[in-house]
Amino acid sequence: MPPKPAASRAEDSPAEALPPELRKLAALGVQRRYRTHAVLIEEGDQGDAIYIVLSGRLRAFVSDARGREVTLGLHGPGEYVGEMSLDGGLRSASVQAVEPTICAIVTRETMLRHIAADPEFALGLIKRLIKRARLATESARSMALLDVYSRLRQFLEERAQVRPDGSRLITEQLTHQQIASEIGCSREMVSRLLKDLAEGGHILRQAKHITLMKSMPTRW
Repeated sequence: MPPKPAASRAEDSPAEALPPELRKLAALGVQRRYRTHAVLIEEGDQGDAIYIVLSGRLRAFVSDARGREVTLGLHGPGEYVGEMSLDGGLRSASVQAVEPTICAIVTRETMLRHIAADPEFALGLIKRLIKRARLATESARSMALLDVYSRLRQFLEERAQVRPDGSRLITEQLTHQQIASEIGCSREMVSRLLKDLAEGGHILRQAKHITLMKSMPTRW
Protein backbone atom coordinates (compact mmCIF):
# COMPACT_ATOMS: atom_id res chain seq x y z
CA MET A 1 0.00 0.00 0.00
CA PRO A 2 1.27 3.56 -0.65
CA PRO A 3 2.60 5.64 2.25
CA LYS A 4 -0.17 7.33 4.18
CA PRO A 5 -0.17 11.13 3.87
CA ALA A 6 -0.46 13.42 6.84
CA ALA A 7 -3.83 13.32 8.57
CA SER A 8 -5.98 16.17 9.81
CA ARG A 9 -9.10 16.34 11.96
CA ALA A 10 -12.20 15.38 9.96
CA GLU A 11 -14.25 18.36 11.05
CA ASP A 12 -12.32 20.51 8.54
CA SER A 13 -13.89 21.85 5.36
CA PRO A 14 -14.91 18.96 2.99
CA ALA A 15 -17.13 17.38 5.65
CA GLU A 16 -19.37 20.47 5.65
CA ALA A 17 -21.10 19.19 2.50
CA LEU A 18 -22.14 15.91 4.16
CA PRO A 19 -25.64 15.21 5.51
CA PRO A 20 -25.82 16.27 9.19
CA GLU A 21 -25.96 12.71 10.55
CA LEU A 22 -22.86 11.70 8.59
CA ARG A 23 -21.05 14.95 9.35
CA LYS A 24 -21.18 14.14 13.07
CA LEU A 25 -19.58 10.77 12.48
CA ALA A 26 -16.93 12.17 10.13
CA ALA A 27 -15.95 14.68 12.80
CA LEU A 28 -14.95 11.77 15.04
CA GLY A 29 -12.33 10.55 12.56
CA VAL A 30 -9.32 11.91 10.73
CA GLN A 31 -8.98 13.04 7.12
CA ARG A 32 -6.60 11.48 4.65
CA ARG A 33 -5.92 12.33 1.04
CA TYR A 34 -5.39 9.61 -1.57
CA ARG A 35 -3.91 9.83 -5.04
CA THR A 36 -5.61 8.25 -8.06
CA HIS A 37 -5.20 4.44 -7.98
CA ALA A 38 -4.14 4.42 -4.32
CA VAL A 39 -5.43 1.32 -2.53
CA LEU A 40 -7.24 2.07 0.74
CA ILE A 41 -8.49 -1.43 1.56
CA GLU A 42 -7.20 -4.81 0.41
CA GLU A 43 -9.46 -7.86 0.23
CA GLY A 44 -8.63 -10.35 2.98
CA ASP A 45 -7.11 -7.78 5.38
CA GLN A 46 -8.41 -7.40 8.90
CA GLY A 47 -10.99 -4.59 8.98
CA ASP A 48 -10.79 -1.97 11.69
CA ALA A 49 -12.20 1.27 10.19
CA ILE A 50 -14.72 2.75 7.77
CA TYR A 51 -13.95 5.38 5.13
CA ILE A 52 -16.36 8.27 4.60
CA VAL A 53 -15.89 9.92 1.19
CA LEU A 54 -15.64 13.70 1.54
CA SER A 55 -14.54 14.39 -2.05
CA GLY A 56 -13.45 12.30 -5.00
CA ARG A 57 -14.54 8.75 -5.71
CA LEU A 58 -13.71 5.20 -4.64
CA ARG A 59 -14.12 1.87 -6.42
CA ALA A 60 -14.87 -1.35 -4.56
CA PHE A 61 -13.83 -4.52 -6.41
CA VAL A 62 -12.88 -8.17 -6.08
CA SER A 63 -10.15 -9.96 -8.03
CA ASP A 64 -8.77 -13.44 -8.57
CA ALA A 65 -5.25 -14.91 -8.65
CA ARG A 66 -4.95 -14.10 -12.37
CA GLY A 67 -5.65 -10.42 -11.78
CA ARG A 68 -9.16 -10.38 -13.26
CA GLU A 69 -11.37 -7.84 -11.52
CA VAL A 70 -15.09 -7.26 -11.06
CA THR A 71 -16.22 -3.82 -9.90
CA LEU A 72 -18.81 -3.98 -7.12
CA GLY A 73 -19.61 -0.28 -6.93
CA LEU A 74 -18.44 3.32 -7.15
CA HIS A 75 -18.79 5.58 -4.11
CA GLY A 76 -18.69 9.38 -4.08
CA PRO A 77 -19.10 12.18 -1.51
CA GLY A 78 -21.61 11.38 1.21
CA GLU A 79 -21.07 7.63 0.92
CA TYR A 80 -18.86 5.32 2.92
CA VAL A 81 -17.11 1.97 2.54
CA GLY A 82 -15.76 -0.60 4.96
CA GLU A 83 -18.82 -0.81 7.22
CA MET A 84 -18.82 -4.62 6.94
CA SER A 85 -15.72 -4.55 9.16
CA LEU A 86 -18.08 -3.89 12.08
CA ASP A 87 -18.27 -7.65 12.64
CA GLY A 88 -14.51 -7.81 13.15
CA GLY A 89 -14.05 -10.07 10.13
CA LEU A 90 -11.76 -9.84 7.12
CA ARG A 91 -12.32 -7.36 4.31
CA SER A 92 -14.56 -8.86 1.64
CA ALA A 93 -13.39 -6.54 -1.17
CA SER A 94 -10.63 -4.14 -2.13
CA VAL A 95 -11.14 -0.38 -2.45
CA GLN A 96 -9.08 2.10 -4.45
CA ALA A 97 -9.35 5.76 -5.39
CA VAL A 98 -10.35 6.36 -9.03
CA GLU A 99 -9.50 10.07 -8.72
CA PRO A 100 -7.88 12.26 -6.03
CA THR A 101 -10.00 11.56 -2.96
CA ILE A 102 -10.35 12.78 0.62
CA CYS A 103 -11.82 10.44 3.23
CA ALA A 104 -12.63 10.68 6.92
CA ILE A 105 -11.41 7.48 8.57
CA VAL A 106 -13.39 6.35 11.61
CA THR A 107 -12.22 3.40 13.70
CA ARG A 108 -14.45 0.42 14.39
CA GLU A 109 -14.57 1.21 18.11
CA THR A 110 -15.63 4.81 17.46
CA MET A 111 -18.24 3.66 14.95
CA LEU A 112 -19.74 1.17 17.43
CA ARG A 113 -19.96 3.85 20.15
CA HIS A 114 -21.64 6.22 17.69
CA ILE A 115 -24.20 3.58 16.69
CA ALA A 116 -25.05 2.96 20.35
CA ALA A 117 -25.45 6.69 21.02
CA ASP A 118 -27.43 7.56 17.87
CA PRO A 119 -30.34 5.17 17.07
CA GLU A 120 -31.31 7.19 13.98
CA PHE A 121 -27.86 6.67 12.50
CA ALA A 122 -28.05 2.96 13.37
CA LEU A 123 -31.37 2.70 11.48
CA GLY A 124 -29.83 4.48 8.50
CA LEU A 125 -26.91 2.05 8.53
CA ILE A 126 -29.30 -0.93 8.53
CA LYS A 127 -31.19 0.54 5.56
CA ARG A 128 -27.90 1.07 3.73
CA LEU A 129 -26.84 -2.54 4.30
CA ILE A 130 -30.23 -3.76 3.05
CA LYS A 131 -29.86 -1.60 -0.06
CA ARG A 132 -26.41 -3.05 -0.75
CA ALA A 133 -27.77 -6.56 -0.30
CA ARG A 134 -30.52 -5.81 -2.84
CA LEU A 135 -27.96 -4.41 -5.31
CA ALA A 136 -25.79 -7.49 -4.83
CA THR A 137 -28.82 -9.68 -5.58
CA GLU A 138 -29.58 -7.71 -8.74
CA SER A 139 -25.95 -7.94 -9.83
CA ALA A 140 -25.92 -11.70 -9.29
CA ARG A 141 -29.21 -12.00 -11.21
CA SER A 142 -27.76 -9.97 -14.09
CA MET A 143 -24.58 -12.06 -14.25
CA ALA A 144 -26.56 -15.31 -14.18
CA LEU A 145 -29.49 -14.47 -16.47
CA LEU A 146 -28.28 -11.82 -18.92
CA ASP A 147 -25.80 -12.35 -21.73
CA VAL A 148 -22.79 -10.04 -22.10
CA TYR A 149 -24.43 -7.77 -24.66
CA SER A 150 -27.51 -7.30 -22.48
CA ARG A 151 -25.31 -6.38 -19.52
CA LEU A 152 -23.36 -3.90 -21.68
CA ARG A 153 -26.57 -2.34 -22.99
CA GLN A 154 -27.94 -1.99 -19.47
CA PHE A 155 -24.67 -0.45 -18.28
CA LEU A 156 -24.53 2.12 -21.10
CA GLU A 157 -28.18 3.14 -20.77
CA GLU A 158 -27.91 3.59 -17.00
CA ARG A 159 -24.82 5.81 -17.31
CA ALA A 160 -26.02 7.99 -20.21
CA GLN A 161 -27.43 11.50 -19.74
CA VAL A 162 -29.95 12.94 -22.22
CA ARG A 163 -28.78 15.97 -24.25
CA PRO A 164 -30.93 18.63 -25.97
CA ASP A 165 -30.59 16.93 -29.37
CA GLY A 166 -32.02 13.70 -27.98
CA SER A 167 -28.72 11.82 -27.95
CA ARG A 168 -27.43 10.43 -24.68
CA LEU A 169 -23.87 11.09 -23.52
CA ILE A 170 -21.82 9.16 -21.01
CA THR A 171 -19.71 11.96 -19.57
CA GLU A 172 -17.55 9.66 -17.50
CA GLN A 173 -14.30 8.68 -19.23
CA LEU A 174 -14.35 4.90 -19.29
CA THR A 175 -11.73 2.50 -20.60
CA HIS A 176 -12.79 -0.81 -22.08
CA GLN A 177 -11.19 -2.55 -19.10
CA GLN A 178 -13.26 -0.49 -16.66
CA ILE A 179 -16.45 -1.42 -18.49
CA ALA A 180 -15.40 -5.08 -18.56
CA SER A 181 -14.80 -5.03 -14.80
CA GLU A 182 -18.24 -3.52 -14.23
CA ILE A 183 -20.20 -6.04 -16.32
CA GLY A 184 -18.09 -9.13 -15.66
CA CYS A 185 -16.52 -10.05 -19.01
CA SER A 186 -13.26 -9.69 -20.93
CA ARG A 187 -11.91 -6.40 -22.26
CA GLU A 188 -11.73 -7.98 -25.72
CA MET A 189 -15.46 -8.75 -25.64
CA VAL A 190 -16.29 -5.14 -24.69
CA SER A 191 -14.05 -3.82 -27.48
CA ARG A 192 -15.71 -6.05 -30.07
CA LEU A 193 -19.26 -5.17 -29.01
CA LEU A 194 -18.54 -1.42 -28.91
CA LYS A 195 -16.95 -1.61 -32.36
CA ASP A 196 -20.01 -3.42 -33.74
CA LEU A 197 -22.38 -0.91 -32.13
CA ALA A 198 -20.37 2.01 -33.55
CA GLU A 199 -20.40 0.48 -37.05
CA GLY A 200 -24.16 0.05 -36.73
CA GLY A 201 -24.59 3.75 -35.89
CA HIS A 202 -25.93 3.03 -32.40
CA ILE A 203 -23.08 4.73 -30.56
CA LEU A 204 -20.39 7.30 -31.31
CA ARG A 205 -17.02 6.89 -29.64
CA GLN A 206 -14.85 10.00 -29.20
CA ALA A 207 -11.73 9.60 -27.06
CA LYS A 208 -13.05 7.87 -23.92
CA HIS A 209 -16.56 9.34 -24.21
CA ILE A 210 -19.49 7.35 -25.60
CA THR A 211 -22.64 8.87 -27.10
CA LEU A 212 -25.77 6.77 -27.60
CA MET A 213 -27.04 8.01 -30.96
CA LYS A 214 -30.25 5.95 -31.15
CA SER A 215 -32.05 3.20 -29.30
CA MET A 216 -29.89 0.16 -28.88
CA PRO A 217 -31.24 -3.20 -30.09
CA THR A 218 -32.58 -5.54 -27.43
CA ARG A 219 -30.41 -8.35 -28.82
CA TRP A 220 -27.12 -8.44 -30.72
